[in-house]
Amino acid sequence: MPITLTASAQDRVRELVSKREKDETWLRLSISSGGCSGFSYNMDFVQAPEDGDKVFEFGDVHVCVDRKSYLFVNGIELDFEADLIRQQFVFNNPLAKRSCSCGESFTV
Repeated sequence: MPITLTASAQDRVRELVSKREKDETWLRLSISSGGCSGFSYNMDFVQAPEDGDKVFEFGDVHVCVDRKSYLFVNGIELDFEADLIRQQFVFNNPLAKRSCSCGESFTV
C-alpha cells in the first residue's frame, strides 16, 4: 500500500515549504531506532530523493522514503491536526502494534 497524505497534511507541507529559503522541496519520511516504543518517526526537507527511495507525489507535494523505513511505514496515512493547544502531524500507521502516548514512536 502506498503512503497517503490527507488534505490538511498536504496544506501544512506546502506552507512549510513556502517558508523555507532553500530549494528543499521534498518531504523525507524516515524512521530511526529510539523513542518510548522502539522506533521514532522523522520528517525533514531535502532537495531531492536519494537513489533507491520510494517517491510519492500529491500534486505539488513530493514525499520520499528510504527503502528500509518504507518497510515500517508502508500504508501510513500522514495527517495534520491543529487546535487551540497544539499543531502536529499525526502518523496513522496500520503496521504499528502500539505507539506511545505522544504518537511519535511505535512498535511493529
